[in-house]
Amino acid sequence: MEIKRILKNLDWWLISAVLILMGCGLGLIDSATHSFAVSTGKAWHVQRQSMFMVFGIIMVTISLAFDYRMLKNYATRLYIFNIILLLAVMFVGHSQLGAQRWIQVGSLSFQPSEFSKVFLIICLATFMDKRIEWLEEFKDYLPVFGYIFVPWLLVMRQPDLGTSLRFIAILFGMIFVRGFKYNWFLRLGVAFVALLPAFWMVLKDYQKNRIRVFLNPELDPFGSGYHVIQSKIAIGSGGLLGKGWLAGTQSQLNFLPENHTDFIFAVAGEEFGFVGAALIIMLYLIIIWRGIAIALDADDNFGTLLAVGVTSMFMFHVMVNIGMTAGIMPVTGVPLPFLSYGVSSLTTNLMLVAILLNVKVRKQNLQF
Repeated sequence: MEIKRILKNLDWWLISAVLILMGCGLGLIDSATHSFAVSTGKAWHVQRQSMFMVFGIIMVTISLAFDYRMLKNYATRLYIFNIILLLAVMFVGHSQLGAQRWIQVGSLSFQPSEFSKVFLIICLATFMDKRIEWLEEFKDYLPVFGYIFVPWLLVMRQPDLGTSLRFIAILFGMIFVRGFKYNWFLRLGVAFVALLPAFWMVLKDYQKNRIRVFLNPELDPFGSGYHVIQSKIAIGSGGLLGKGWLAGTQSQLNFLPENHTDFIFAVAGEEFGFVGAALIIMLYLIIIWRGIAIALDADDNFGTLLAVGVTSMFMFHVMVNIGMTAGIMPVTGVPLPFLSYGVSSLTTNLMLVAILLNVKVRKQNLQF
């Protein structure tokens, strides 16, 4: 009876959108890494992504047997474990692409800051749920800001600007739904503007160049601006219907860097055109719509906070990634959920989908 109840009350809109995006992701990764596969004789990226996709689906299925409210019992331990993982990156992590974000375990390399998003959503939701009746004045939210500050600072030190901004997006989503007033957001905005000079000083040189190039891509067309310029060329050349799978010149001739990870949306735009890109965006809108609906319909504050945190993160990912590939936002190294290659990112995103589904099926007024 329990299995039938769960199956009947699953959010099939959400599940369908995620499965279709993952299927599209495999096709786009295959296309983006085609030249590598031909030269080596192995479709390594597709095989690895597929393997972790199957693992993630099994993980999501198993997780539905457990009540999401049990997560509150592990929040403190998860918070400490998260801090330990982020500290470990500083001491035993290895550098890649100018940042020290990865830990190597045998042949497997993973990025702790990706998993820290899941831990943060669970821990922050628990922290706020325990104080929900006290969050009335601006000063009442100061402990919430302090709670997120330590993991945020550790991620910034890696440096990982993209993940640190995701933390802020999760925080803002949660405090907004709990009644944080608009004028308080305005105060934070004014404080941020006042601190911009200090913030600029702590940025690494490559991060500063990304911001400069965002304002003027032609400033460094063969350096920091190269990614954005080639990405816009790829998207623009796709036209209405695209050039076809494996037929995108920017991607197949390797003019577009990081085409299987951060800039995979540009591959979609070049090979499947405006129509294909619009369909992908529509699938993301379905995920966001269902996330909001689950948050509004949750039985308890903890479930609402979890769903809002997950949805806020997905919204941030989609807006920033598509924005940077189109040249309307700075390049921050934020992958596109379920589409970009990356086993750490795929696993954490499926964990977050599992949380949304669990909140949905654990409603007290489930239908039988």
